[in-house]
Amino acid sequence: MTKWLYALTSLACLSVPAAQAQTFPTKTVTMVVTAAAGGVTDIVARAIGQRLSIKWGQQVVIENRGGAGHILGAQAVAKAAPDGHTLMVAEAGTYVINPNVYPKDKLPYDVDKDLIHITGLVRIHHALLATPSLPVNSMADLVALAKKEPGMITYGTAGVGSGPHLNMVRLENAARIKLTAVHYRGATPALTDVIGGHTKTMLISVGSALSPAASGKVKMLAVGSEKRLPTLPDLPTVNETVPGFIAGTWFGLSVTAGTPRDIVAKINADVRDAVADPAIQERFVKKQLYQTMTSSPEQFTAFIKSETARWAQVIRDQNLKFGSH
Repeated sequence: MTKWLYALTSLACLSVPAAQAQTFPTKTVTMVVTAAAGGVTDIVARAIGQRLSIKWGQQVVIENRGGAGHILGAQAVAKAAPDGHTLMVAEAGTYVINPNVYPKDKLPYDVDKDLIHITGLVRIHHALLATPSLPVNSMADLVALAKKEPGMITYGTAGVGSGPHLNMVRLENAARIKLTAVHYRGATPALTDVIGGHTKTMLISVGSALSPAASGKVKMLAVGSEKRLPTLPDLPTVNETVPGFIAGTWFGLSVTAGTPRDIVAKINADVRDAVADPAIQERFVKKQLYQTMTSSPEQFTAFIKSETARWAQVIRDQNLKFGSH
């Protein structure tokens, strides 16, 4: 009799996670975006959040927590209840640059210990933009002007350690020029100031650059892809002027550590379905020139570890400095 009771109890315990996953979510889900509204992180989160809300029958609220090098949003998710109801959508810098730039005792979240990584979302190519008043019309013009007036040309970033920041630091090294960074809470406020002429240049996703460039609000000088994009054959690559230079970034989804594995698996499956949805592919992925990068939690975790090691090597090899950037 005792053995039967033990067996039944064990089966009941095993069924708890499955039951949790079947009923998840039981309340509103908050999707914390570690950047200001309007940028790629925000656009992707809202597109996926809308699909998940329909599928789950629960509201998915987007909460923008930009600033402090995207640390504030990651910290909020790291300290949330481990029940899957608080998710993080973040750019690569949150995952792989901050741990390389900040000492462990200065970074209020641990990428490995405080978060479970669910899946990658999308990759993007960066476009190099200039405000219309800047007297440059090509990558070569920008390099020449920067060498003539070191430090006089400003560039906007999506925050310290973000892709648009780190890739511009890399460009300075590769082209042997000196620019001056102006940090924002996300790419969109930075773009607003480039359009307004307050900041002179920036790197931003090609998708975000298309509309303002088409209307003459900014000049799109080059793209950070390895080869010219088929959809923009007349737009030169940066590496046509600065050999070997490629610029882009990626975005991922994570949840608070301690969240039951079955819930993580459910979120992973549902997000992958959402990203693969033809409407999402047509309206967001293709239109914005994104590349999807969904995977299993294990594959995404391994990718983050490899990217962290790769950027650590880049930072060491190129002696990248962040103090004045």
